[in-house]
Amino acid sequence: MIENSRSQLGDFLRSRREKLQPQDVGLTDGRRRRTAGLRREEVAELAGISVDWYVRLEQGRSVNPSISTINALARALKLSKVEHLHIKNLTRSGERRGFQPESIPHSLQRMIDAMKQPAYVTGQRWDLLGWNKAANDLFAFDQLAGDERNTLISMLTRPSARKLFGAAWADQAKRLVAEFRATHDLWADDPAFRDLLQRVRKGCPEFSVWWKTHDIRRTAAGIKRLHHPKKGVLSFEHASFQSNDDPSLRVVIYTLIRPRRPNT
Repeated sequence: MIENSRSQLGDFLRSRREKLQPQDVGLTDGRRRRTAGLRREEVAELAGISVDWYVRLEQGRSVNPSISTINALARALKLSKVEHLHIKNLTRSGERRGFQPESIPHSLQRMIDAMKQPAYVTGQRWDLLGWNKAANDLFAFDQLAGDERNTLISMLTRPSARKLFGAAWADQAKRLVAEFRATHDLWADDPAFRDLLQRVRKGCPEFSVWWKTHDIRRTAAGIKRLHHPKKGVLSFEHASFQSNDDPSLRVVIYTLIRPRRPNT
């Protein structure tokens, strides 16, 4: 693992440990606790590893846990499938080349241009690489400066995004942060990712609190209710797809949910 992957792994393990209570894992809470959560020695005992080994993991020190140790920690900390996969990815993370911005292939741009549904393409850092007219009508991506064309920046720092998502903005934004965290932790030492976080922290007062929780979520399809300034309230189903030609590219498509007509 590269140094920052160790640090992200340690921070994530600590965040999960601090969220658990003794009763969550079948322990009797007979001693007074100064801080919330399980103690390190309790997690080590539940996972069947030494306390020193677990402390080294949380401190981000140079240790390489086996898959059996990772699985034992996942059980001890009651990790979800997404969280379990995340710590596996962190322990397998090797030296990476520096991040290089991607570009959208012409064939992919032509494909989304031909769609009636709003569609856009993002890269590994969630940069906005291309979109069609329907997506621009919905999200006004063309109003973003070139170095601000990123879904995190668009969602978290633009006042227009808060208006577009209305009362659901905070929940949607927090979900987006948890989805992005899984990617970020693998690139945490890269200057391009550090620059992105600095921009978002500066433009979104809530971001630092959400980031500190170190929540991890998988990107999933769903429904979004948007308050368009001209078209009114619209509901969309959305889903994303990886490009076979370049797995770092993701195509996001929105499909309008039309209200049912009353029976006549």
